[in-house]
Formats: sequence, structure tokens, C-alpha cells
Amino acid sequence: MRAQARIPATIVTGFLGSGKTTLLRHILANAGGRRIAVIVNEFGELGIDGEILRGCGIGCDEDGREQAGQLFELANGCLCCTVQEEFYPVMRELIARRDDIDHILIETSGLALPKPLVQAFNWPEVKTACTVDAVITVVDVPAAAAGQFAANPSAVDAQRRADPNLDHESPLHELFEDQLSAADLVVLSKLDLVDDEARAAVETLCREELPSAVKLVAADHGRIDLDLILGLEAAAEDSIHLRVSHHDHEDGEEHDHNHEAFQSISVELPVVDRERLLAILHDLVQAHTLYRVKGFVALADKPMRLVVHGVGRRFDSYFDRRWRADEARHTHLVLIGQDLDAARLTEALQGAVLAEAA
Repeated sequence: MRAQARIPATIVTGFLGSGKTTLLRHILANAGGRRIAVIVNEFGELGIDGEILRGCGIGCDEDGREQAGQLFELANGCLCCTVQEEFYPVMRELIARRDDIDHILIETSGLALPKPLVQAFNWPEVKTACTVDAVITVVDVPAAAAGQFAANPSAVDAQRRADPNLDHESPLHELFEDQLSAADLVVLSKLDLVDDEARAAVETLCREELPSAVKLVAADHGRIDLDLILGLEAAAEDSIHLRVSHHDHEDGEEHDHNHEAFQSISVELPVVDRERLLAILHDLVQAHTLYRVKGFVALADKPMRLVVHGVGRRFDSYFDRRWRADEARHTHLVLIGQDLDAARLTEALQGAVLAEAA
């Protein structure tokens, strides 16, 4: 029996809304004949990211019919917390089909620590068949430039006291640093929203957490030369134990981090008014500790489904596909943050519902 090459796997990590799914869409749309399996780790009750990726053809044949086993979505929260229960069985299935796969793409949740996932590639059955081609950390440059991930504790505290949206002590800066510490490559996103001074400041911030060998590259709305991000052959699983993170434990103590500080709530609405919905969402992120909003929106005057993304006070939206004849035209939103009052948020969002749909 001939020896088989190990399947390269690229792990894409980054904070909530940094642009990971946009980058994956670009990779899949420009795969150049590569047979790519995708694992999506969704934080929240709705498989929003999986649906967005399916919108670019992954998991479908040439006629648009969905094929089983092309996209794997782990929907029970942080991938590093569910790695044994869900990640391992998925990898076993992919390994069994290794002749059909050229590359594996793994998008972690914005709350996931990449190090435990990389370490999982040292499990004997996985290690003999797969290798981590690279860990790619996507950095939201405008968010980082705003000081949300400052390494200086006094600066973090000053911002916390000055910003009503950050009225609590947050682990976000530590998570940001841990995602950088695991990186083999850093992709800077949303550069069109900042000036050269802000970009330089973020590059300096990242460099403080990175070895000199790790490069920083820019992406334009997720677009980047695939030769820069695939085929790095980093074999990250061999050196991940040397990369120090805030969540390392001595004496073999069991990894037990959790995300109790974060909440995810799901809101379902009928047809809504677009401008009214966006205005309400803008008000909600100022009144509540909301880090991320994402979902699908049904509009009365449009046959297309609207995708909405919100990071902090910044919202983007676009139409991804027509509503199918066999599906209900409902609005589905996921809101991720801290200390969220689901009843109050849902009641506020009801204000976007059109009178005839109420």
C-alpha cells in the first residue's frame, strides 16, 4: 500500500467579525481546482456562517444541489471546548475520504483559542494523516486601532472607564494576544476604514506578540493571493507547545477555560423595514454590551435575502441569494455579547417589524 501525503489544514482564527468568513469565501471562490473540505465552528444558535459559505457553492454540485459531507459545521460553541466530542469524529470522517480532499479549511469561532485545536493535530490518528499547514489570524484593524486589544492593562482600564459599552473587565485583549501567539501568518483586514497612522499602530501592536518570522499581509475585502496563505507547510502542531498563551496551565492541569462571560441569543422576526432595523441595532449596541450581530433579513420589497453583519457600532449588509419557494421568509438574527437581556433586545427589535407582518 503506497504511502499517502498528509492532508494540509489551514486554521483561520480571529476575533468576532474580523473577516474570517469573508476570507474563506475568497479562498473557496478561487480554489483553482483544489478539493477543499471546510469545517465551520459557529458560536450561536443559528448556523449563520455555514449558510454564508454555502452561498458561494461549497457543498453543492454544479446544479446547486447540496452534497453531503462537503461542509462540516460544529454548532456547540467554542471549538477548543468541543474538540474531543465533535472535532475528532469529523476529522476521522475526512481522513477516511483523504483521496477526495486536497486541503482542509477550519474557521474557528471568534471566541476560540487556537492552541488546543492545533495540539489536537498531534493525536496519533490525526497526525499520521493531517498536518497544520498554517494558523492564519485575521485582525480587524479598525477594532484593534480603537484600543480594544491593548496589551497595556492601564490603557485597557482607561478605555473601559471611558467607554459605556465596556463597563466591565474583559478578557478580549488576552484572547487577541492568544490568537496572535498561535499565528503562522497574520492577515490585516478592513484597511480601507483606517489611515496609515492607525495601520502602523496596529502593526506595531501585533509585532509585540509575534516572532519576527511571522509575516503580516493585507487583505482587500478578503481578497488575497492564495499563494500567500496556502502551502506554507508550517507544521504548526510540531511547535505549538513552544507558543506561550494566557491559558496555558502548569503540571498538566486540564484545560478548563470557558466562555461564561459571553452570551449568544437568537431573535426571529417576520418581514422588517431595513432602515428601521439598522437604526434599532445601532441604538442597541450603544445601550447594551453587544460585540457582534449577524443574520439574515427578510424585506417586503425584495426577493433577495439580506445578510447583516455588525461589529461594535459598524454594520454592513448585502444580498446573498433569492429566497427559495420552499422556505419561509423570516428574519433571523444572532446577537453576541455580555450581560444580555434577551427579552429587552427582542422587544426592541420588534420595532422593525412592518405593521402588515406583525
